[in-house]
Amino acid sequence: MNRGLNKVMIIGYLGKDPEMRYTPSGRAVTTFSVAVNRSYVSADGEKKNETEWFNVIAWSSLAEICAQYLTKGERVYVEGRLQSRQWENSEGTQHNSVEIVASEMLILGYRDMDNTEI
Repeated sequence: MNRGLNKVMIIGYLGKDPEMRYTPSGRAVTTFSVAVNRSYVSADGEKKNETEWFNVIAWSSLAEICAQYLTKGERVYVEGRLQSRQWENSEGTQHNSVEIVASEMLILGYRDMDNTEI
């Protein structure tokens, strides 16, 4: 049997408070964004910082936990899988997105307020 692997692990900071809603069937779903910083030295020796933003979606009991306990600025570990979606808006424009469907979440603490990076 050939098995695939789709697993993502990130550590970063929440960009805003999570948003929770319920599907028509009553299933909880929470979305939030996580900023992950990366530092490196360029070929010319200059220190560079980059921030990558990830959209995260959590379902069911994990969705409720995320909505209840997460707040903007918290440092979190998120584990899950990548999911890509395509949709068309009311004007007929095609949109694509890639998000992390969370299976695990750990709160690691708050951002050091003296650190201006996020």
